[in-house]
Amino acid sequence: MADPEIAQKEPIAVQVIPGRKYWWCVCGLSKKQPFCDSAHKGTDFVPVMFESDEAKTVWFCCCKQTGDKPFCDGTHNSL
Repeated sequence: MADPEIAQKEPIAVQVIPGRKYWWCVCGLSKKQPFCDSAHKGTDFVPVMFESDEAKTVWFCCCKQTGDKPFCDGTHNSL
């Protein structure tokens, strides 16, 4: 599998809604970062589903190099 594109080198904070499904972009090609817009079609990438049971702020990774998908783990600081 090819490496994902780095969409940007900082995470995006999103106020998530309980029970709502969010599809995190893995490929880095989406124009709706940090979420999937199906730009991965024709690749081996598959978006990651996230659902919260509470309202909170979530920091979604946009460098696509995180070891804690879909969340930012600070990896962008070393890119």
